Amino acid sequence: MYTDKFQYHDYYLMDELLTDEHKLIRDSIRQFVKAEISPIIEEHAQQAKFPQHLVKRLGEMGCFGPTIPVEYGGGGLDQISYGLMMMELERCDSGIRSTASVQGSLVMYPIYTYGSEEQRRKFLPKLASGEWLGCFGLTEPNHGSDPGSMVTNYKDAGDHVILNGAKMWISNAPFAQVAVVWAKNEAGEIHGLIVERGMEGFTTPETHGKWSLRASATGELVFDNVKVPKENILPNVKGLKGPLGCLSSARYGIAWGALGAALDCYDSALRYSKERIQFGKPIGGFQLTQKKLAEMITEITKAQLLTWRLGVLKNENRATPAQISMAKRNNVELALNVAREARQIHGGMGITGEYSIMRHMMNLESVVTYEGTHDIHLLITGMDVTGINAFK
Repeated sequence: MYTDKFQYHDYYLMDELLTDEHKLIRDSIRQFVKAEISPIIEEHAQQAKFPQHLVKRLGEMGCFGPTIPVEYGGGGLDQISYGLMMMELERCDSGIRSTASVQGSLVMYPIYTYGSEEQRRKFLPKLASGEWLGCFGLTEPNHGSDPGSMVTNYKDAGDHVILNGAKMWISNAPFAQVAVVWAKNEAGEIHGLIVERGMEGFTTPETHGKWSLRASATGELVFDNVKVPKENILPNVKGLKGPLGCLSSARYGIAWGALGAALDCYDSALRYSKERIQFGKPIGGFQLTQKKLAEMITEITKAQLLTWRLGVLKNENRATPAQISMAKRNNVELALNVAREARQIHGGMGITGEYSIMRHMMNLESVVTYEGTHDIHLLITGMDVTGINAFK
């Protein structure tokens, strides 16, 4: 059985910036991951199989909606706690973190922030506990980076609406009981609807043949004249600011998560460099290997500082969407670069399932694209610093 040997790396003594509660939460999730997820994740990834049994365990560990108030089943924790949890989950696998990110930031967050009190009490406790799994429907077959051009729509039909359209690349979709779906009404306004498993005309075909996020369930959402009760429409938001607000919350979690993947690759490369003997000494004793390792830990340390500061701003409700975009883009690029250099240090062993490197590398190729591509986040930063919109 695979033994998770990960050791945390804190070159600038960042732990001194964390509270005792932060460290307790982080360490408890790390222990959970080492005991229950790391031993099985490679097999599930190889088989492209979602470890569905972990959904309830993630709920029990408080990984779903940790910042949601306790009265709705959440943890009532701060944003740095949430980030640390996502870092520990993605340190193991991006797909597992995606499951938690979607549940907390893209399903529970909009229901809590934009929903009615009745919607909060009906859906949030079951989502928090892992009894229900949720998904988020924004991306469409022909509309990814330009969600405002969506064609999914609904029409008034008395006490309900009729929903038609399709969404794709939807994490958790094949197993979700609840979908927060964004669609246009007859006036062309974008609203969020809570679509429930079992509603006639609602199907979730699974996406097969992925080389990335293989331990995560991905699918489509198809709506064929689906009757959605009007009480399932989120009442407190309209327009793109609704889904974009959710994406800011999720992108914040990704920034922390990608840092976790980078740490895991670095940790594995550092350990391997001390064990692998060539030309009579450990490969970690050669200058080019040390260059790789030194650059890895330097970039990781910079990302740790960036992400911690973003968490402080998020706790103070001062983090801007553009600041979150910068962190998401930077940390995912960092993680990809670290994974590629770590693969080099591992040599041929780096492509095998005995190490996590290649799995991280493939997963991160999805993370660099979803919830805002690398280039889109670059342009968000560009628009923020120049005041000029390059999207149109």
